[in-house]
Amino acid sequence: MPWTRRNIVLGGLALLGAAGAVRKPAFAAASSYFDGTTVDNGVTFRRTNFAKIDKQWHRQVVKYFSSEPIGTVVVDTRHHFLYVIMENKTAIRYGVGVGREGFKWFGRATIDAKSLWPRWTPPPEMRKRHPELPEFVAGGSPKNPLGPRAMYLHRDGVDTGYRFHGTLEPWSIGKDASSGCIRMFNEDAIDLYQRCPIGTAVQVLPHIADQAESAAHVSQTTTVE
Repeated sequence: MPWTRRNIVLGGLALLGAAGAVRKPAFAAASSYFDGTTVDNGVTFRRTNFAKIDKQWHRQVVKYFSSEPIGTVVVDTRHHFLYVIMENKTAIRYGVGVGREGFKWFGRATIDAKSLWPRWTPPPEMRKRHPELPEFVAGGSPKNPLGPRAMYLHRDGVDTGYRFHGTLEPWSIGKDASSGCIRMFNEDAIDLYQRCPIGTAVQVLPHIADQAESAAHVSQTTTVE
């Protein structure tokens, strides 16, 4: 079939724009990041095709040196990793997407609320930048950018507006892509949700390369199922 202006326009509209999204690959390339579907709490969603994902972004146990208490979540924004500190100088490491330039944030917080298949309500400032956004997207909707889980970060009892959550765009993990929230593969968001009770301490840093060995130098890593 010959390409026409109408073909190209329709193809460009095939992917839904989500808040803070990076420019999307072609539809066929985007589809390759998914591998069938699975069901979670009655909601069907697309599984991440981890064969397509660079292994450095896979969830795994790594060596980690920190004075933070076991159970603390530490985010290295420069290197796009989130760590849950474990015993014996180890941590579970997840690949994440972080805030793009102008939306980065650092500091301490706590997970003071959690939501399973959360509803997404774009904040007013985001709707100013993107007036085409809806007032809200229902939890479990295939168009909901929060995915299956959200963990809400508070500081001194006040909601910071930032979250750990899933993503519609697995290709954005390992990139500066969001409006400040920490996005994860949906499977990893589900895993982290189970590991982090209310009150979990969080520290978001520019980088922690001096504490956590890079993937190239960790002598042993263990995939976390």
